[in-house]
Amino acid sequence: MKTISDTVTSTHPLKVTKAILALCAAGALTASLFAGSADKKVIVAPQQDLFRAGEVQLDAFVAGAAGKFGGPGVPGSGNRTVTGMGGGLGLSYFFTRCFAIGLDDTLGGLNGSGNTFNNLQGNLIARIPIESLHLAPYAIAGGGATWGNNNTQGNGNVGGGLEYRINRGFGLFADSRYLYGNRGLNESLTRAGLRFVF
Repeated sequence: MKTISDTVTSTHPLKVTKAILALCAAGALTASLFAGSADKKVIVAPQQDLFRAGEVQLDAFVAGAAGKFGGPGVPGSGNRTVTGMGGGLGLSYFFTRCFAIGLDDTLGGLNGSGNTFNNLQGNLIARIPIESLHLAPYAIAGGGATWGNNNTQGNGNVGGGLEYRINRGFGLFADSRYLYGNRGLNESLTRAGLRFVF
């Protein structure tokens, strides 16, 4: 017949062994967790600027023109209201993050008459990048030539616009400029389109 002391002696070592194994397992797991967290390093990739120096931009746009063309002293022109819709291409190079030179050409219909106008402009461009909003307001100033309906003239221009940069390689833009010429040109040229950045 078993006594109480025999029962305690026979079951006690098994409970102790299980408890020791459970503690060892918990200790090993805790040690591995702490050791793993000490060795792990979080690497954050540096943020790349959307607007940067050295950009080459190719613009494709629709355009609208409205204003006056000709006037006193301009043979055969009268003082006509000129309106037209069309499109064009532009190319710009940002030699710094904020300053560029550009060239754009706009071709469009004139007053719905079947005549066309062409407007070729060289510009200086100054922008203020706002990276957090993906925006860059900009100013334009330059000059070139406008011709159409058998009239050609040199002109100057000044204006401004806004670009929204979707990513480093693609954006949307809209701008407007005032054109003034030596043969009575007094006109606005407004553009909106896509900007591809290289």
